[in-house]
Amino acid sequence: MSAPRDTTHPNEAAFPKGVGGPALRALQNAGVRSVDDLARWSEADLAKLHGMGPKALGILRTALAARGKGLRVS
Repeated sequence: MSAPRDTTHPNEAAFPKGVGGPALRALQNAGVRSVDDLARWSEADLAKLHGMGPKALGILRTALAARGKGLRVS
């Protein structure tokens, strides 16, 4: 019998490595299911989410830029 899967990182397949569990849970609670969904959000709004820190924001900005997208301008 295998060990139960660690569920502290609910959206790890949809977001880049390095985004911590608290930030992933904040995104999940806000209804953000993928990096592409982030284009609807401003950086200020994301920063207000409990668990979202500067490291996660930087990783997410980079992931969006790699797709030719960015966060919404407030």
